[in-house]
Amino acid sequence: MALFLDTSVVIDILRGADFAPALVQREPLVISPITVHEVLFGMRPAEERMTLELLEGLLVVSLGQAEARMSGHWRRGYASRGLTLSREDTLIAAGAVAHGIPLATGNVRDFPMPELRVEQWPPPPV
Repeated sequence: MALFLDTSVVIDILRGADFAPALVQREPLVISPITVHEVLFGMRPAEERMTLELLEGLLVVSLGQAEARMSGHWRRGYASRGLTLSREDTLIAAGAVAHGIPLATGNVRDFPMPELRVEQWPPPPV
């Protein structure tokens, strides 16, 4: 079953997370252009080759008007209740919802949207 990766998970993979082999079983691994941007922006110079190789192996899906609308509605709705969500997180979440793919993240509380299926990565200890 496919898995939509949040930026935090991609960074963990780049830093050698031990859960990376378990993710491969969930192929295809999907990311948004937002994650590409965030990873490249935060990349250390010595990580460039490894980062580009990893990104090449992930399926990048487009975000369009529907995802932008969903993101804007979420940000406005949650802000009216006193919860600030980032533009990047809501766009990533909208991509996952639009494609019907669970979102893997290390920051579950950043994604409170009930329409979104969220998976904690790394998974919590049993």
